[in-house]
Amino acid sequence: MKVVAINGSPKKEGNTYHAIQVVAEQLNKENIEVEIIHIGNKVIRGCMGCGQCAKQKNEKCIYDNDEVNECIQKLKIAEGMILGSPVFFSGITGTMKSFLDRAFYVAGSNGSLFRYKVGVSVIADRRAGAVAAYSQLNNYINYAEMFMPSSNYWNVAFGTLPGEVLKDDEGVQTMRILGKNMAWLMKAIEKSKIEEGIPERENKIRFSYIR
Repeated sequence: MKVVAINGSPKKEGNTYHAIQVVAEQLNKENIEVEIIHIGNKVIRGCMGCGQCAKQKNEKCIYDNDEVNECIQKLKIAEGMILGSPVFFSGITGTMKSFLDRAFYVAGSNGSLFRYKVGVSVIADRRAGAVAAYSQLNNYINYAEMFMPSSNYWNVAFGTLPGEVLKDDEGVQTMRILGKNMAWLMKAIEKSKIEEGIPERENKIRFSYIR
């Protein structure tokens, strides 16, 4: 089994990376492979709402000059994903939002590519705004019909300089428990898929308030 972690921090091995690593260590102990993809320092344009991914049904964003389409295929194959970001103005980083808007739009428009995967959100924060950013990441997971394990607190670790989150004992415990719970849920879902299958996917019903 495999998990793909998306690191939305501009710093490749900043506190977001270290928080993800704590989760990854627990997954590794359960023989679950973790690949961390660093997109936070890349130039990734936002979604234009053109709808071409829905029209072409090729599991691709029409803009093919960055990492988004390659990552979509990696996320499609994996059984789980970790979405990680630091806090910028009480929200996730701009690059992370651009990436997620496009990746999840493509996934939703091409047969729910991320459906029934296990997803978690991880936030690294200096001081405030963590829960707002955490909720922002969770919106993508909830939209995609994914399953989300919890920990014993919101998935937030505090620190300023790279690696300082590892001094946040409560934050580290939160990430550690999150990793354990994620591994357990992934295995439970895999077992259920084999024994019982999965419910049939319903086509999206769209309703416009403007008539």
